[in-house]
Amino acid sequence: MDIPPLAGKIAALSLSALPVSYALNHVSALSHPLWVALMSALILGLLFVAVYSLSHGEISYDPLYAVFAVFAFTSVVDLIIALQEDGYVVGFMDFYTKEGEPYLRTAHGVFICYWDGTVHYLLYLAMAGAICRRKRYRNFGLYWLGSFAMSILVFLTGNILVQEEQRKGLLQRPADLALVIYLILAGFFTLFRGLVVLDCPTDSCFVYIYQYEPYLRDPVAYPKVQMLMYMFYVLPFCGLAAYALTFPGCSWLPDWALVFAGAIGQAQFSHMGASMHLRTPFTYRVPEDTWGCFFVCNLLYALGPHLLAYRCLQWPAFFHQPPPSSPIALHKKQQ
Repeated sequence: MDIPPLAGKIAALSLSALPVSYALNHVSALSHPLWVALMSALILGLLFVAVYSLSHGEISYDPLYAVFAVFAFTSVVDLIIALQEDGYVVGFMDFYTKEGEPYLRTAHGVFICYWDGTVHYLLYLAMAGAICRRKRYRNFGLYWLGSFAMSILVFLTGNILVQEEQRKGLLQRPADLALVIYLILAGFFTLFRGLVVLDCPTDSCFVYIYQYEPYLRDPVAYPKVQMLMYMFYVLPFCGLAAYALTFPGCSWLPDWALVFAGAIGQAQFSHMGASMHLRTPFTYRVPEDTWGCFFVCNLLYALGPHLLAYRCLQWPAFFHQPPPSSPIALHKKQQ
């Protein structure tokens, strides 16, 4: 496609998005969000001035020329976002995807950015070139209109549904409520077994260690160390996970839920097996009359973290970081 000189200038101007986004990303780490927002507005204002100074004749002929020029700039920004989210570039738009529009970090958001940074970008240059040559760009415009309309309908609707999910209270999310109750009970069970191996003198600890899990008295250190690991690491996680299921935006939970699911799965498999294995002295094995209670408690203890990880991976919208009440706006998003 032959791009006329003026459209070529717009293409060159749009590439200024590279240093601008890089500089703004680093300034955002040191500045208040309000200052970053003001700087973003100033950048857009300077962009309009630059476009007008380059092409005031074309703007007088068709004001959409200025719109296409600014959108070309934002298309380059979108391409930078997509490349950064896929790990090809670093240090450009971290502040925006984390604080402004975290939804762009989803797979769908990344591919919308790729489309905007390539197909839409070429369409803007083609339509700007057509205006420069005083030619019609109806076909290009109709194709762009369909693309733009579809992306905005899907993306904005999806964002609204994410926000609706985050606005639901815990009582409106029965699965999460059940997981929170489980985490609370698991936390108490973790603390209780930790106190048991620390020789807590209460009657309940005495009854439990002799009638339900005598393996905790085994002279080998493994069961005691395992319970202490639970108390010092799993117990805090239960509290943090319950918090993350109650309040939206805790994006760290899905990854950590997988880590703890793997850890507790391995630990419970080893602990339950060793509690009944022939190599464990008979006096430290689980009594036959308490097998049912032992299995139910320990299987639930192992199953719960896996259900939590499954919930986080299958319905992750609740854990997306919501945009702030006054989001930083680097550019006018088209999606």
